[in-house]
Amino acid sequence: MSKLAFVFPGQGAQAVGMGKEFYETYDIAKKRFDEADEALGYSIRKMCFEGPEEELRLTANTQPAILTVSVIAAEILKEHGIEPDVAGGHSLGEYSALVAAGVLDFADAVRLVHKRGMYMQEAVPVGEGAMAAVMGLSREEIVKICEEINASASVQAVNLNCPGQTVIAGATKGVEKAVEALNAAGAKKCVILPVSAPFHSTLMEPAARNLAAELDKVTIRDAKFPVASNYTGKLETKAAEIKENLVLQAAHPVLWEDCVAAMREFGADAFIEAGPGKTLGGFNKRIDRKIKNMNVEDAASLEKTLDTWKEVR
Repeated sequence: MSKLAFVFPGQGAQAVGMGKEFYETYDIAKKRFDEADEALGYSIRKMCFEGPEEELRLTANTQPAILTVSVIAAEILKEHGIEPDVAGGHSLGEYSALVAAGVLDFADAVRLVHKRGMYMQEAVPVGEGAMAAVMGLSREEIVKICEEINASASVQAVNLNCPGQTVIAGATKGVEKAVEALNAAGAKKCVILPVSAPFHSTLMEPAARNLAAELDKVTIRDAKFPVASNYTGKLETKAAEIKENLVLQAAHPVLWEDCVAAMREFGADAFIEAGPGKTLGGFNKRIDRKIKNMNVEDAASLEKTLDTWKEVR
């Protein structure tokens, strides 16, 4: 019997218009958008549907917006009788996975990721931090080069996404020095990313401390099914470990390759990306060609996934 993983996207997957088709068709989507608006005290629904894009792109808005659309996609799948055996999410997506697994209440998660976005943005003034995607070098080489440069200027490998793609982050000067060294070492390409802070680098320690205080205020339960932790790269179910890992996740690398390997080892061979975009499906193909990737972000992709799931099962 094929085991199914739900996976949830992180920041960068947002697009104006996301969630609108679901809102027009499904009561659960209306309910969740209303709850999110109430939890935030402003309309994330209006921002998702109408933009403007520069508002949606602000970290404190992006995070609750993507989480809301992702949770809705997962709940619509459940309404169609499709439930996961295991789940994982990339960075912010880990919170969506934890809502799906019953660890966090939806309204608590919306408030948490809104604050997480604010704390991450406040940790490093705009312009002082940067991130870059590095293609075509092994993660070991990238980690080694970053460690050498880190002695003089802050930089780390922070998103170990898939073979051939790793993201680095740190102080702007550190990232620029690392890009120079990585190009010299034979990287196919290094691309500075259009982000507002060096996420998951050690510069995010103040955000992690603030997040710990917020997590103390919410109920965290054991998971109904295992959820892959970005921090450990392993499957977790216990509330105490999950909480600790969420704090550590903010200022440590996202081990996505390891998360996918853990879900595969658990027996998952079909993965549904719930939420905007198909970024994780792209990573997963490069991690393991045998994975059957599907996604649900709108009416068309939902129909396609429902049809595919019938065949896969």
